[in-house]
Amino acid sequence: MPSSPSVRSRTRWLAAVVAVLAPAAAAAAGAGRAYVSNQGGGLALIDLETLEVAETVDLRGEEPRGLGVTADGRWIVVATRKNGNIEILDRSTGKLVRQVRIGKNPEFVRVRGMTAFVSYEPSSEGGPPPKRGAAAGRKDDDDDEPAHIAVVDLAAGKVVRSLKAGLETEGIEFSADGKRLLLTNERDNTISVHDIASGKLVKTVDLKRYGERPRGIKRSPDGQHYVATLEFANAFVVLDAKYDVVRSVTTGQSPYGISFDRSGDRLFVAAAKSKLLQVFDAKTWEPIAEAPIGDRCWHFTFTPDDARILVACGRSNEVIVLDAKTLATVQRVPLQSLPWGVVTYPKAVGSLDWPE
Repeated sequence: MPSSPSVRSRTRWLAAVVAVLAPAAAAAAGAGRAYVSNQGGGLALIDLETLEVAETVDLRGEEPRGLGVTADGRWIVVATRKNGNIEILDRSTGKLVRQVRIGKNPEFVRVRGMTAFVSYEPSSEGGPPPKRGAAAGRKDDDDDEPAHIAVVDLAAGKVVRSLKAGLETEGIEFSADGKRLLLTNERDNTISVHDIASGKLVKTVDLKRYGERPRGIKRSPDGQHYVATLEFANAFVVLDAKYDVVRSVTTGQSPYGISFDRSGDRLFVAAAKSKLLQVFDAKTWEPIAEAPIGDRCWHFTFTPDDARILVACGRSNEVIVLDAKTLATVQRVPLQSLPWGVVTYPKAVGSLDWPE
């Protein structure tokens, strides 16, 4: 028998209450921890109550970059670039559960449920990216094999399939219905959209008219927009729900990490060379605030209660903690060499993750 309007209303009301109370419930259970990949070291665990490093976990592989946490908090997944693996760690103990071979130069990780999506580059030559407009030392694009996304069944501990992407895939985001992947391909200046189940290419968005080197990408909470940073254009582009570009917005220098806040009212951008975390109104796309940060700050996350923001700054070897409302610096947490990415558990909003 169909439910009555009053029952449906109460159901919607309860769902709204749960959504509002979820961050508070997480805080009541404990502030949780942040997990920071140190490209020149291991995995740092920051206690979110004391804002101090509680532990550093050594990894088998070297040069950890992308990382994510399973929805149930059981495992942490870390891409170790130098040996071409991901490492699956028990979050409660920090111990290695298993390594999974991915391929050459695994970098970006997105975890959804018990599945990890990991970018890797079969034709990668390693080393830092070229300077703007430089092509010296690069192979012709026609000779390069595109990047791939390894789809990893974490419970089984194996790659179940691989999706062909563009050249040097940098960012991964899910479509609003969860059926597609949006990938930023920094070397061919595109966003490609792929069906997850079949692996087929659905659409390619050419960004050359807007700028070069797309990097970070994020979906708005209401699913109506996607945003992607263009590192060499000092801008981000806004796409509509059909993956068409509707706007380009100027940022500070070398934007990378990007994320909406939980409500979708504000958009945050890490402008690395300007050493700023910038805030934009997510309705008008106008800049509304900014905070000074450190050197080569690429990725950031809110805390589970949305009260603070943690920014991983690679060249100043620290995580900078900001008040999420005022953007005032709360604390600076010194770390090992080259912090790259940061996520939390309970899962929070950020440039590398999103609560499920």
